Amino acid sequence: MKIGDKVSVVDEDLSGMITSVKENIIVFKDEYGFTHQYPAQKVVPKNADLYAGVPIVKKAEPRKNISKKHDKSPMVLDLHFQHLVKNPHDYDSFERLFIQKERLIETLNFCRKNNLKKLEIIHGIGDGVLQRMVWDVLESQTNLDFYNKDILHHQSGAVLVDFH
Repeated sequence: MKIGDKVSVVDEDLSGMITSVKENIIVFKDEYGFTHQYPAQKVVPKNADLYAGVPIVKKAEPRKNISKKHDKSPMVLDLHFQHLVKNPHDYDSFERLFIQKERLIETLNFCRKNNLKKLEIIHGIGDGVLQRMVWDVLESQTNLDFYNKDILHHQSGAVLVDFH
């Protein structure tokens, strides 16, 4: 490095032009006219051309792994009967309601066993028999809160359950 070269200080936001070199000490003036002295090993040349041939490598942003326990989206249970059995027309209304109730209780137990925090139960909008059964089962359970998913409670086709 010689007088007139532009330099920068390692580990500091300080740069300027060399005014003198005395053995292992480099003296330079910053952009405001202040003089600074640093050992030669703390000063590097400030030359943008040094980096002209270096290719820029873009790396993919690392994905943050979210455990299933802390996943914000709830588990979904759809109680529409055609999703629960293969031949829905083979069952009468009492059997249908019984199977739906069993699936609801199994799912609640699964959520508790696996420490899931949220469950969305889709019961649909209809004459209210399935909805009433879902609410009766949830009211009989402990350590959970539940509420309609939509603002208009009478038009909601789903219930959200929060486990404690």
